Amino acid sequence: MTVQEQREQAPREGFFNGPYGRIVLPGVILQSVLIGGGYATGREIVQFGAKYGSLGWISGLATFVGFGLMAFLMFEIARRFQAFDYRSLLQVLIGPLYWLFDIVYILLAILIIAIMAAATGEILSETLGLNYWVGVALMVVLVGLLNYYGEGLIERFKSIGTVALYLGYILFATLVISKNWDAMVHTLSSGDHSLHPDVSMWAVIWSGLLYVGYNLAVYPAALFTVQRQTRLQHTAVAGLVAGLFMTIPWFLTYFALMGLYPQKGIFDASVPWLEMLGPEAAWVMVVFGIVVGWTLIETATGMIYALVARVDQNLLDLDRRPLSRRASGAVAVVTLLLALILAQVGIIDLVSKGYTAMGYAMIAVFAVPLLVRGTYLIVTRKGQSITQASDPTVHERV
Repeated sequence: MTVQEQREQAPREGFFNGPYGRIVLPGVILQSVLIGGGYATGREIVQFGAKYGSLGWISGLATFVGFGLMAFLMFEIARRFQAFDYRSLLQVLIGPLYWLFDIVYILLAILIIAIMAAATGEILSETLGLNYWVGVALMVVLVGLLNYYGEGLIERFKSIGTVALYLGYILFATLVISKNWDAMVHTLSSGDHSLHPDVSMWAVIWSGLLYVGYNLAVYPAALFTVQRQTRLQHTAVAGLVAGLFMTIPWFLTYFALMGLYPQKGIFDASVPWLEMLGPEAAWVMVVFGIVVGWTLIETATGMIYALVARVDQNLLDLDRRPLSRRASGAVAVVTLLLALILAQVGIIDLVSKGYTAMGYAMIAVFAVPLLVRGTYLIVTRKGQSITQASDPTVHERV
């Protein structure tokens, strides 16, 4: 019996079980988990695209294609095999070697959360005037509570958060771009990539793909939403929507950075967004602090929730009860505390060294099997018998 079957209740009518839940919500969850680790500081966009100046948009395009394709493949394989936790999914993709993903996922999750922790104290201190450890403690408490109350509250928290986050990032990008419009146009039209003058086109494309690689750790966080998808067209459209949601903040940050290219004070900063917004009014910095705090909480919550679902499935396989709410909250807090220890390394070193190594590992254990084995299973229409067993009408929809 799966975790989903254990938790399944009477069907609920409403907004989250309609088109929004099938098509939009998976992308909302992916974007909300990604945005803290991928966009909150701006450091990641510098490292995996903006440092290449006028060529960086190519990295962003590769990122969009990668995000959308990976989302579609994961949604469709999960739907066909009813694999709503990442162990079940990886057993389909790499069989008995699924434990390799466990190792990489846990290390990368702690690494990403460590970056969240390192950024939280610095950002909330500079924007809201909170003591470093007050900001960190606030994140620990909120993530623990969200994991305690489970997926219902997480879905609503992230849906509201996505609207707020997009409004915030559009505001920040508009303020920076409008002030530096002429400089941005000049950077793009002149072909300036002076920080890396000898970079090849393949290196720029690979940078975008590598960015997708290390962010693959956020994908299992959306598996619980796939249970609402019953057709190939659901997973295809949801994959496209997810790709768009996950990439729009990338381009907003990229264009803002191009208006300040190649200023060392921006491109060498631990939190480039703080430097870019520094000249703005105090209220802008307060809004930025709130928005970024929200993103950090969303990312940590999503990654830990996927880990809890994995533990629950193991327990069910041993004929034991899933983790209680209290235990789920405790797992979240312990994971955050481990990440806090790692956070002392510093944001720049974590991004430049840790992300790159883990990105390659995640590509090996998840992206390649999903592309190769996943595509094969979809093309050969495998797994439908399992889906049909749970829903006799599915064969008419595929």
